[in-house]
Amino acid sequence: MATRRNALGRGLDSLIGISEVRTDGGSAISEIDINSISPNPEQPRRSFSDEGLDELAVSIRELGIIQPLSLRMSPDGGYQIIAGERRWRAARRAGLLTVPAYVRTASDSEVTEMALIENIQREDLNAIEVALAFKKLLDTYDLTQERLSERVGKSRSVITNHLRLLRLPAEIQIALRDRKLDMGHARALLSIDDAKLQLKIFKQILKEGLSVRMVEKLARDAAEAISTDDLPKKKASQQTHDYDFFVKDLQQYFPTPVKFSRNTSGKGSITLKFDNDEQLMQLVNAFENMKK
Repeated sequence: MATRRNALGRGLDSLIGISEVRTDGGSAISEIDINSISPNPEQPRRSFSDEGLDELAVSIRELGIIQPLSLRMSPDGGYQIIAGERRWRAARRAGLLTVPAYVRTASDSEVTEMALIENIQREDLNAIEVALAFKKLLDTYDLTQERLSERVGKSRSVITNHLRLLRLPAEIQIALRDRKLDMGHARALLSIDDAKLQLKIFKQILKEGLSVRMVEKLARDAAEAISTDDLPKKKASQQTHDYDFFVKDLQQYFPTPVKFSRNTSGKGSITLKFDNDEQLMQLVNAFENMKK
């Protein structure tokens, strides 16, 4: 039977296997005093919905905790959560005195990675929490993006795209955190260099409920407008108009806008722009067709 690939390409068991894993009572699940457990201060997840916790607490009262928590010993003799903080919080609301758990041996870096992986696999983390967790792992443990990619089973492009979100204005990051904005909108806004313009379009998204495709078009139009404004007046003179026929001919072969500029000394450029991988592949195919 083929092994099902999980959301990250690697499971917690794979990661935990980096160092020796021990559990109290051999491989058995232990019942741990709920008051002896404390959350992990490096937990990637920062927000817990009260409504969601209440719903989970009702389920726990009826059925108990189906999946045990993962804990490690704390220096003070208690336990620190590796994975399962949401279950622990809900269990406290449900009035449980003990919770089922595995007690594992894990380093600080492994705890951070395991908490990150567990939350992403369950899709519990929002995009900003994922970005902050990636940055924490990179900065604290001096990892390269390539090494982090290997550790958490995510491609480098996924890691890079999440880290880029931290460049957005705080107001937009908060909307991503609160899931009022999705990654598609955010990527489109990142194609704009002007923070004020990013915020302007962001507010328009919230007000008008713009789709990702609409935002991508707004971003393209804004970038082209800025590029046109930056050109010296001489470059917008008759010299470029003389080549309008050439630009129109080129445009017949390419699916994205063709830009042409030339200054008085004869120097210039022909630019083919693309906003995503799909458009890039369309350009590649256009070049391939021209060879035939």
